[in-house]
Amino acid sequence: MTIETAADARFSALPLPPGKIIAVHLSYASRAAQRGRRPQHPSYFLKPASSLAASGSVVERPAGTELLAFEGEVALIVGTAARYVPLEEAWGHIGWLTAANDLGLYDLRSNDKGSNLRNKGRDGYTPIGPGLIDARQVSPDGVRVRTWLRGELVQEDTSAGLLFPFAQIVADLSQHLTLEPGDIILTGTPAGSSVAVPGDVIEVEVDAPDAPGAPSSGRLVTTVVEGRGDFDPALGSLPQVDDLQREEAWGSREAAGLPAPAPALSAALREKLRAAPVAGLSQQLRKRGLDAVSIDGVRPLRPGVKLVGTAATLRFVPFREDLFAARGGGYNAQKRAFDAVGEGEVLVIEARGERGSGTLGDILALRAKARGAAGIVTDGGVRDSAVVAGIDLPVFGAGPHPAVLGRRHVPWDVNVTVACGGATVQPGDIIVGDDDGVIVIPPALAEEVADAALAQEEEDAWIAEQVEAGHPVDGLFPMNAEWRARYEAARAGGNDSAGGQGA
Repeated sequence: MTIETAADARFSALPLPPGKIIAVHLSYASRAAQRGRRPQHPSYFLKPASSLAASGSVVERPAGTELLAFEGEVALIVGTAARYVPLEEAWGHIGWLTAANDLGLYDLRSNDKGSNLRNKGRDGYTPIGPGLIDARQVSPDGVRVRTWLRGELVQEDTSAGLLFPFAQIVADLSQHLTLEPGDIILTGTPAGSSVAVPGDVIEVEVDAPDAPGAPSSGRLVTTVVEGRGDFDPALGSLPQVDDLQREEAWGSREAAGLPAPAPALSAALREKLRAAPVAGLSQQLRKRGLDAVSIDGVRPLRPGVKLVGTAATLRFVPFREDLFAARGGGYNAQKRAFDAVGEGEVLVIEARGERGSGTLGDILALRAKARGAAGIVTDGGVRDSAVVAGIDLPVFGAGPHPAVLGRRHVPWDVNVTVACGGATVQPGDIIVGDDDGVIVIPPALAEEVADAALAQEEEDAWIAEQVEAGHPVDGLFPMNAEWRARYEAARAGGNDSAGGQGA
């Protein structure tokens, strides 16, 4: 086959060869939910034109690799040049739609640090076609993409499920570069992307079932074969995989055949921490050289509650009008944090001790409860405090305030290291709170500290019994050698009792 013939086959489904192929990283709500992260804005990467392939082609999974993932996508093909186009005009610059398969070799994914060049830019890793849909015939909100693996439907979603509509993607890209006729935009994949192995057949179809004539791209067919895998280590990094790559390539730990991750906070440890008072835990942390672990200035909205969980975090920065205009509205960091807080997690909010504005209210507290959160800690104000206090969710705050966050705060980051009430809190730290306050426990120390605090509680309870029986505290609290011997004997079930003896 000549080079010219190969090139003709590669571009056979296209109106003209593209100058560039632009792909969106994450754009469907279903995929974002599967990945556990929801971007605020679209982000992109480039694929080379040499990665294009026609329907009916084969794609190689290099020998010795394991994670060739398929991603059925809607491909937009630019019809007229677009540069600085407004949102309402952006769709008019798209000439055609078709099906694409944004294949990627996850074995090479971590090596590229997000550029995806070796992972997704290999020859044949962008099959496209076989037919074109005239963009003028369809609504951008009524486009469907479906993928079949070995004849089984594994992906199905519509453009109504996009986080970033087609027009937004086009308009956004046109702010930064000129989209030229023939350029291809791969618009992201919905949930259901997984791994294919040699011998598998993947089919992708894009259609508009509600448009007149229900136009379709037809099925884009790709067969996976094994290819050469003799990578030269002298030239560059070699394929490598870990469980994170396996989980993301397959779509879930279960699909990848991986065991469920061990909980950061086991049920047994959670119960120990629930039984241990914060004062005792704080004492044990101080004995181990950790004294800056108290989240100061916060109190429970409902006295008597116990808070135990692992930290998820939200950070506010001081209010500034231009920053709030850019980051305060829409699906901002505050909303993302409450939508993402997980079961058993405590959402810890950095508000810089600023009590002059609310950092949450009843709606967000209810959302956290519905997500299974263990509680909320904020060193800022709480709106609707009486209602929040009545929700079956431990909430600790700096005090009530009726104002919304735009008075003092801009929601900025989620799941980053924060400073709350003078304490540094990292995602995954263990948070424990009661009427005495809230503390932060490094996960590696939690079991040791919990056991020591419970042992100290047992000892303190015995000392209290002796004091109630009339013994003076000198030598008893803390215990000298004589009282220590009596205590150990009592623990062992001996007959040595302090009852009636002076000390």
